[in-house]
Amino acid sequence: MNSFRVLEFANREDRSIWLALWQTWPDREIFAHPNYAPLFAASGDQVVCASMNSGEGGILFPMILRPIAGEPWTGGTVPGWDAISPYGYGGPYSWRCSEEETETFSAGLQKWATEQGVVSLFARLSLFPEQIASFDGEVLDNAPNVVRFLDMDENALWRDYAHKVRKNVNRARASGLRIEIDETGKRLDEFIQIYHDTMQRRNANAGYYFPRDFFEQICLNLNSQFVFFHALSGNMVVSTELVLISARYVYSFLGGTKEEFFDQRPNDLLKHHIILWGRENGKRAFVLGGGYGGPDGIYRYKLSFAPRGEIKFRTGRIIFDQQAYEKLVAMRREWEQQQGRVWVPRPDFFPMYRS
Repeated sequence: MNSFRVLEFANREDRSIWLALWQTWPDREIFAHPNYAPLFAASGDQVVCASMNSGEGGILFPMILRPIAGEPWTGGTVPGWDAISPYGYGGPYSWRCSEEETETFSAGLQKWATEQGVVSLFARLSLFPEQIASFDGEVLDNAPNVVRFLDMDENALWRDYAHKVRKNVNRARASGLRIEIDETGKRLDEFIQIYHDTMQRRNANAGYYFPRDFFEQICLNLNSQFVFFHALSGNMVVSTELVLISARYVYSFLGGTKEEFFDQRPNDLLKHHIILWGRENGKRAFVLGGGYGGPDGIYRYKLSFAPRGEIKFRTGRIIFDQQAYEKLVAMRREWEQQQGRVWVPRPDFFPMYRS
């Protein structure tokens, strides 16, 4: 016990240990489940989890290791890795661990990174600070997120929405729309079509066009950790959302709406029912997330469901090997010059050499 250990997803025994430790955690966040991070791993990546089992509690920090040699400017010969947390929110998740145990974990992480040639780490951190061990690196406040806490009765929740939400939910009901809860993905084809159409309409980054296999893996490997909510007109899905489920929290994940049904406000009805479902199932909060570009229109829409629900979204950065990091930045700059380009890395992007 109290020993730092990095578990490899590709190793069956390690994967079992990872799952067993996750199951002892009262919060059982979906983002730390061993079958979550692999959804976002590219070819050549490795999925690992830095962990500690204290007997009374534990620490779980899932990471995706990306080979630096995979970048075109390295010539495919540079050894080493950098690490990121998977899409969403992440660790180091901690429960019932002492300060001494946390320090042991941080020291173990640094030692492991040095031995494995991990240059840097970027982590998207949980919205709930009590879940996270002290992060031994730089922590930055990013664009805020919206959280709808559910610790009130249904009438109080309804009154706490912005007026336009109540108006829109009533309009959707008057239009005859109804909600279907899908715990298996039986309408996956309809979901994918609406989701991809929505991403195209928003000119979303190519990284958001997840293939069918991505969603099939969620349905197959994350049983009881997801629910699809569909707004139906007749038997046709007109708005849909894939929601991720943890022991205490519900997370808006991916979804979309048919453009021709905007005026019936199906997504307002959909989110209202997700909120009711979360409350009825004993969840503490529904995390709606943030906007695409900070406090934009998408963000303001989400905030209308929880006008006092703004929470800081934080990210963490660690440079394990400063010399190697600076060398990679210089290598990237030199390569760009050789291509006849002036490389100006984004100041907010980490690691800089991947900007």
